[in-house]
Amino acid sequence: MNKYEGLLQASLANRSESVIETLGRYIDAHIESNWRDTLQNHADKLQRAYEEAGDMAYGTYLNLLLGPVHKEMKGNGLQPSPRLPGDFDISREWGNEDESDQQRWMWSAIHDGDGSPLGTIVLQIFHDHTQFRLPRRPGILALSVTGKEEVVRVLSQKSASFEQALEFTEEYKLYLQSLNEEQNSTN
Repeated sequence: MNKYEGLLQASLANRSESVIETLGRYIDAHIESNWRDTLQNHADKLQRAYEEAGDMAYGTYLNLLLGPVHKEMKGNGLQPSPRLPGDFDISREWGNEDESDQQRWMWSAIHDGDGSPLGTIVLQIFHDHTQFRLPRRPGILALSVTGKEEVVRVLSQKSASFEQALEFTEEYKLYLQSLNEEQNSTN
């Protein structure tokens, strides 16, 4: 049994803040208590995933870490769209030059059981491109906005690095173009 099981329900019932702020605090507490254990308990699986698929191993890690959160959200009528940690294609990443300390911000809009928007949960995943490693625990931001443009605007105000980073699909498109140009120059 997850030691946080039922905590979200109790927090929602006794809250003095918005649902999205309460949910953000709940997810942050869950991450604080479980991020290292999830790494340790699944170390072999995650290392194999990294060796076979690179950065996709971090997605596997997040699915393992956030599984109990999804169960609690569902039990309390909260629906993430898309499923946490969010849509990789619109996420943004930046970090240090040797790529040993990167961060990617992904997000999911949260709706109640009637489909009404409550806000957005942003997951900050800190990771390493040179080996499977999390330099520090994932972070959470709770936003009152839900539309993509609004989320990007708010996150850009919070972080100049986020504002300057490209969405994954744009970054990948440029990468493919550079490979194509490199190949054409050698022919």
